[in-house]
Amino acid sequence: MEADVSDVTDKPGLYLCVMCDKQFLFKESFYAHKQKENVYSCAQCPKHLSSECAMNRHLNIHESLYKCAECGKCCHSNSYLTSHRQSHPAVIPSKTLECAVCNKQFTRSSHLVQHERIHSGEKPYKCCMCDKAFRQSSHLNGHLRVHTGEKPYKCLVCGKAFSQLGTLNIHMRFHTAEKPYKCQLCDKTFRVSGYLNVHMRVHTREKPFKCLVCGKAFSQSGTLNIHMRYHTSEKPYKCHVCKKAFRVSGYLNVHMRIHAGEKPYKCYMCDKVFRQSRSLNKHMRVHTGDKPYNCSA
Repeated sequence: MEADVSDVTDKPGLYLCVMCDKQFLFKESFYAHKQKENVYSCAQCPKHLSSECAMNRHLNIHESLYKCAECGKCCHSNSYLTSHRQSHPAVIPSKTLECAVCNKQFTRSSHLVQHERIHSGEKPYKCCMCDKAFRQSSHLNGHLRVHTGEKPYKCLVCGKAFSQLGTLNIHMRFHTAEKPYKCQLCDKTFRVSGYLNVHMRVHTREKPFKCLVCGKAFSQSGTLNIHMRYHTSEKPYKCHVCKKAFRVSGYLNVHMRIHAGEKPYKCYMCDKVFRQSRSLNKHMRVHTGDKPYNCSA
């Protein structure tokens, strides 16, 4: 990565980082700093970017890969070109376009092409850092922030930042208490559509995730993953104090209260405290006189 004009000051032998204004006397130190800062300089314009993937997308502008046929503007990705085209007056199509597999109709050919990839399984947009592939370039752009650490979407209430706008929208529902996804069978509501889909299996009794070892079935993939650890004896959650290991993160959280002396569950009748909610529930029978277990003899 060679220094460009903007990297060199008017003092002989002095190198300047244009990203942080730090100066270096030796060229080797300057290049080592640039690599550490992950600064990539475009050879065709003064632009500087933080990753190789971002630079590759930026070069698409110079190479005119995504060029608007109406005004000639060049974009760095197909998704940005699609958004840009919407700034031009809409052309009313003479007929709709139909998917040959499921007969779904579209007014734009680009939308039909994206849809057809669902049936074909085609994922032409590949991440240059982890080999993951996507059907749409916009999905790749969002994924790249996992590698760059970029979180441009910030919550105006609590300041928490997110890599994708959709994640921020879901987060905002914690502040607004909005739960737009409602079960039509029991009126229970959810913040995320995926939670509703999982909940519906309570009513349908569907258990699509099956253990290949013992045949036991589960309604959620996460529950199956936990179950598999009983077969593999895997305990990935380890206590950093006593090195005890657990299959489930929740079990580790409860265990850590032993070291911390924390007892967050308090009886409102006698102020006795407990580490686990089930211990509190069992204790409450002392006050209520409830005896749920009958002798069958």
